[in-house]
Amino acid sequence: MYRHSRREFIADVSRGMLIAGLGPTLAADLGISSAFAEEDPKPLSFGDIEPLVSLLQSTPTEKLLPLLVQRLRAGIDLRRLVSAAALANARTFGGTHYQGYHAFMALLPAHQMAQELPEAEQPLPVLKVLYRNTSFIQSVGGAAHEALKPVQPVELPPGARGGELLHEAERRKETDRSERILAALTGGPAENALDALLPEIADRGDVHTTVLVWRAWAMLDLAGRQHAHTLLRQSVRHCITVDSRVAGAEQVPALLDRYHLVDRPLGTREADDAWVDGMCRTVLRSSAQQAAEAAAAALADGFLPEHLGEAISLAANQLVLRQVEDWPGYYGRRVHGDSMGVHASDTINAWRNLARIASPRNRAAGLIVGAANIAQSHRVSEDRRYRGHEKEPYPTKEHLQRVKATDPQALLRELDGAIRENDQFRACAVVHRYGELGFPPRGVFDVLLGYAVSEDGRLHAEKYYRTCVEEFATTRPAFRWRHLVGLARVTASEFGYVNDKRGDKDGQRAPGYEEACRLLRT
Repeated sequence: MYRHSRREFIADVSRGMLIAGLGPTLAADLGISSAFAEEDPKPLSFGDIEPLVSLLQSTPTEKLLPLLVQRLRAGIDLRRLVSAAALANARTFGGTHYQGYHAFMALLPAHQMAQELPEAEQPLPVLKVLYRNTSFIQSVGGAAHEALKPVQPVELPPGARGGELLHEAERRKETDRSERILAALTGGPAENALDALLPEIADRGDVHTTVLVWRAWAMLDLAGRQHAHTLLRQSVRHCITVDSRVAGAEQVPALLDRYHLVDRPLGTREADDAWVDGMCRTVLRSSAQQAAEAAAAALADGFLPEHLGEAISLAANQLVLRQVEDWPGYYGRRVHGDSMGVHASDTINAWRNLARIASPRNRAAGLIVGAANIAQSHRVSEDRRYRGHEKEPYPTKEHLQRVKATDPQALLRELDGAIRENDQFRACAVVHRYGELGFPPRGVFDVLLGYAVSEDGRLHAEKYYRTCVEEFATTRPAFRWRHLVGLARVTASEFGYVNDKRGDKDGQRAPGYEEACRLLRT
C-alpha cells in the first residue's frame, strides 16, 4: 500500500487548512480547490449513460462495430448511441483537437441523415461516424486522455452580467475560470449560457468556432439539457486555444452601434427575389469589411434577418459552384472537404440557425460576421483575390446542352453515373435540369444521401449534406435548387476518395462503412 511521506502529509494538511480558512468559494476563485491536493482529479461522469460513454471511449476501434450492432439488436436506439458518442468526444477532446471536433460536428448530422433512410439502413451513417469518432479517441489514448474534468460554478456577483465576465475571462485565456462561469450560467436557462457565449464566437467568426457551438447546442435535443455545460464548454476551450479570426469581425461592435442594431427590435421588411439576388452578388464582390457593412445596413433598413441570411447563404453556395482549378491552396477540381465553398456554406448555415434562437444583438452580429466570412473566403491576401464573383457558375450552358434526358428516372440514373465517374459538371447539369423540369427534389436527395453515407468526404460529408438539406428548405423557390446543384458537385468530387495521413486514396468507401454494411446484413 502506498503511504504518504511526512512532507506530502504536511503539504496536504496545509492545503486543507488553507481551504478551510478561506472557505470553498473564495478558495475556488483563487484557483485553490480540494482537487489541488489530488494528483488525479475525479473524472467527469454522466450518470446512467456513463457505461455507454465509457464503451465508446475505451473499445479498440477494430472491435467497436460488432459490439454496437449487438447493442442495436438488443434494443438500444440510435439517439442514445449518438448522445453517448458526443459526451465521449467532449470529455476526451474538449473542443481543441482538430479531428476530434470534426467528428463531434458530424454526429448529429449522421443521426439526422438516418431519419431519411429506410429503417433497415438507418444505423449506417451513425455507425460510420461512431467508428470515426472512436478511432480518433483511441489515437490519443482513449480514456487515459480526458480533457474535461468536473468544475464547480463560480458564485456570480448580484447583478453581474455573466456574458461580460465570460468574455473577460476568455480574453485573458483563463480556462478554468471561464468554464466555471459557464457552469454558473448553465445552472439557469441554457439559452442564457448560449447567448453569453455568442459574442466571443462572433469575435472570431471562423467556420470551426461557429459550427462547433451550433452543433453542440443542437445536440442538446438528443443528449438533454442536463449536459449543456459539458457540450458548450467545448466552445469555451476552443475560443481560448484557437486564435483564428475573420477579417471584418473586429468591426462588428462598431457597426452594431452605428446602425443602432442593439437598442431597437430588428425589422420585418420582406425582401423580394431581386433584392436577395442583389445582396448575394454584393457579398460575393465585396471585401470582408464591405460585406459586413452591407449586412449591417440591410438590417438597419429593416429587412428580415431570415431573408438577409438567405442571401448570404446563396453567396456561400456560389463559392462551391464557381471554384476553378487555378484557385491556389485547394485541390485542383476537388471541392469537397475544407474547400472554401463547403466551409462558407457550413458557416452561414450555423449562423442562420443560431440567429433564430439568439438575442437581437447576437442575431445581428452573427449575420454581419457571416457575411464577412463569405467575403473573406475568396480572398488570398489583402491585394490578391480569387475573384470568384467574376467566374461563371457551374453548370455552364455547354454542360446543360449535353443533358438530353427529360424523364425523372433517367435523369437520376445519369446523376448516379456522373457521381461514379467523378464528373462534377455533368452532375451539376443533371440536377439543374431536373429542378428546372419541376420534378420532386426527394429523388435527388435520395441519390446524394446514399453517397453522403458511404463516402469519406474529408470529414465534411455529413455536415455539408445537412447544410444543403436545411438551406434548400429555407430558400425561396427561385433559388433553392442552387443548393442541390452545389451538393451534386461536392458529391461527385468526394466519390471514392478517402483521406489518410499519406493523402487521398481512390476507389474506397469511408472507413467503417463496408464493415457496418456487412454486420447489418448478417
